[in-house]
Order: sequence, then C-alpha cells, then structure tokens
Amino acid sequence: MLLMGEDGQCLQARCLPLIIESSEWAPFRDPRELVSSLNSGIRKELTSAGAVVLRGFGVRDVYGFKSLVESFSSRDLLNYAGGASPRSALTNGIYTSTEYPPEMPLALHNELSYSAAYPRTLFFFCSIEPMTGGETTLGDSRRILAALDPEIINLFNSKGVLYVWNLISDKTSQYSWQAVFETDDPQAVEEVCGRQRSEFEWTNDGGLRIRFVGPATAVHPETGEEVWFNQADGFHSGDLQDKDRLQRPRLEAYLGDGSEIPIEALDHIRAVIRRETVPHRWKQGDILIVDNILAAHGRMPFSGPRKIILAMA
Repeated sequence: MLLMGEDGQCLQARCLPLIIESSEWAPFRDPRELVSSLNSGIRKELTSAGAVVLRGFGVRDVYGFKSLVESFSSRDLLNYAGGASPRSALTNGIYTSTEYPPEMPLALHNELSYSAAYPRTLFFFCSIEPMTGGETTLGDSRRILAALDPEIINLFNSKGVLYVWNLISDKTSQYSWQAVFETDDPQAVEEVCGRQRSEFEWTNDGGLRIRFVGPATAVHPETGEEVWFNQADGFHSGDLQDKDRLQRPRLEAYLGDGSEIPIEALDHIRAVIRRETVPHRWKQGDILIVDNILAAHGRMPFSGPRKIILAMA
C-alpha cells in the first residue's frame, strides 16, 4: 500500500488529501476485503489528514461504491432531506454531487454545518473523470480557524450564525421544498425540521421558510481540536449567484441575533478560505473520504462530462 500527498507531496504542512494507493490490487479480490483489512489504518490517517483518497481499489459502479462505504462505515448511510444544495438520489443513501451549473465554483464548506444533524464522514466516488476542471477542493478546517482574525472568531462565537431558507412550492423545481425534503408531505417535512432543530413557517403561497441558529465552530469528538464550522459566507445572500430566481434570496445568513454580518468580516473569511483551498484532481475510480469536521470541501468549475457520487454517514 502506497501513501502520499496529492501529486506525490504534502501540501500546506499536511497531506491533503492523503493518497492511499494499493500497488498489490488484484481485480478478482472483493474491494470490501481490502478496505476491511486497512480500516484502522485509513481511520487513523483520516483523523490526521482530514481527507483520504483510495486509489486503485477496484470499485467501478454505484453499487460497488455503496457496498464498500457500508463495509467501511460504522454508521448507517444518511439521506440528504433538508440539505441546501440540489442533488438527485441514485439509490438509498447515494446521491449525485451538487447539481449547480458547471461554470459555478463552490467554495469550501462543511456538509450540513447549517443543521444540528450533520454527517461525520463523507464519501465521494469518481464515476466519470472530468476532462477539464472539476476538481473537488479541500481545506483543513483547523488551519482555516487558525488563520482567521481573533476578533471575527469572537464575534461569531458570541452570536452564532442564523441561517434562513426561503423555499417555493413547485414540484418541478430543484429549489422547492418538495425537492429539498424529497417529499410532498408537509408532515414529513416538519419531522425533518424537528430532527434538525430548525424553526419552520408555511407561507401563504404554499412555500416554506426555515430558520436555524448554529455555532460558528465545532470541536472534533476524537481529536479535541476546534475548527471553523459554518456556512455564513455561503448562505449570505450577497454572494449567491442564484438569488435572482426568487423575489427573496433562497438562502440568507445573519449573526445569530438577527443582525447583519459585517461585509468586512465576510471578505476576510472568504479570503482565508481561498488561501486554504487545495484542489484534488480526480482519476476514475477514486474514492475520497472526508472527515466532515476536520476538512471542508468545494468544487472547481468544469466543462464536459463529470460524474461524482456522494454518500454520507
């Protein structure tokens, strides 16, 4: 088994992602057997690097990917009901990656950090390798926190972050509450909101308004490290490229008391995130495992075919 950083070197003082490549892979072996034999080593590297790529493990389709993830993970696969990004379910617990337009870059973020119910581990599988662009970007959430201005950290820690969703009622739209919650049953929606500890309000036109106040940072339960863990910069309506789809922005962010986030603070946060961004160039068959607390992820623009599949646990 060969371990290395992206392009054979360690980036930013840590290997991100760490490449675990099996040089002894035999096509007739079950990939689950190989992952099982390496499980403890992979987990150790994951809590150090924050993100690990399994390369050459013989997974070729969505069902093989799901089987491997279930074998590796000690948790049930999660669904994405209540998530902010447009996705399509491929099978139970398996989704497409974010379906924003290919020319739109996605900044680093920790998945579902705008909810009280977020996954600990993310699994991405490269089914179709992008020809141009399309790198999944990664960033060490510990380094992001360490690089931020202490006054900004104190402001966010003292107030938290208020996230607001404004969702339309339209079964044909990927921006509707029906698409976001994967159901047209309002009671099922309210149950998900309860699990996510979100406030909700049905509007007169059949739409849905959701509010959630979350912390700005998180502490990793195993390492004890504090990390930057919120999506204030992504939800803030001043930065959304799809805000003109609705009369109100689909997503909004404020300080936890409802006051506006200073633009200077957002500019600083975004600048730090850009500096800490590391691109991962996909190869077909790659499986990227991300500790969702220790590492943030995003996406570079691309053209042509690209198919990246997601599972969460």
